[in-house]
Amino acid sequence: MAAPKELRVSKDRKLLTVTFAGHQPFELTAEFLRVVSPSAEVQGHSPEQRVTVPGKKDVEISKIEPVGNYAVRIIFDDRHDTGIFSWDYLHALGREKEERWNAYLTDLAAKGLSRG
Repeated sequence: MAAPKELRVSKDRKLLTVTFAGHQPFELTAEFLRVVSPSAEVQGHSPEQRVTVPGKKDVEISKIEPVGNYAVRIIFDDRHDTGIFSWDYLHALGREKEERWNAYLTDLAAKGLSRG
């Protein structure tokens, strides 16, 4: 996947709009990006180790840093900064946003956790 044409953080720091050439822009909330972070802290080293991250409803994007020509590091205001979001991963998140978000909400409910 080629680099996006544009990455734009909203003024309130709660939304990242990602635009890839030939595609409609994807709007990804900071909360969504934080809870699906590709970091080992969230994803673990196997599917069994994946963590359901609660309480990120109000998280914001503090900063975005380029990582080579293939990704960005998104730094959140809760100090999470270890997720490297490749262009492929961001594109997949945009395409699968609803499915992944619903799976997250289901996991939260099953574990008795909340977004707030």
